[in-house]
Amino acid sequence: RFSGTFVGNAESASPAAATSPPAAAAATLPAVPTIPVVPTIVGVPNTVAEGVLNPNEVKPPASGTRRARVLYDYEAADSTELALLADEMITVYSLPGMDPDWLIGERGNQKGKVPVTYLELLS
Repeated sequence: RFSGTFVGNAESASPAAATSPPAAAAATLPAVPTIPVVPTIVGVPNTVAEGVLNPNEVKPPASGTRRARVLYDYEAADSTELALLADEMITVYSLPGMDPDWLIGERGNQKGKVPVTYLELLS
């Protein structure tokens, strides 16, 4: 049978024990400057490589375009994206260096990035 009192570790309640040693050690290290790296892709406008897409500058590849059926409505977050309506058909393709979760979608004369998860890729 256990007694009604609990004896704990007195050190765990102290404020000094709450500070983790790696955090304290990191505070004493000198700051190292970081240099942003912007990849350059041959044949692709710099606006795409820097993460800013101007849909009017993007040309579809000679091959590799596919048809896709839109599964869900999608509201474009900005002018680089293409708003989608469920059950519509669009043409899609990818660009070198582009996030694999996104494709370039075209509907008529409109172009923009579209999320892959909203599409059913066809032939």
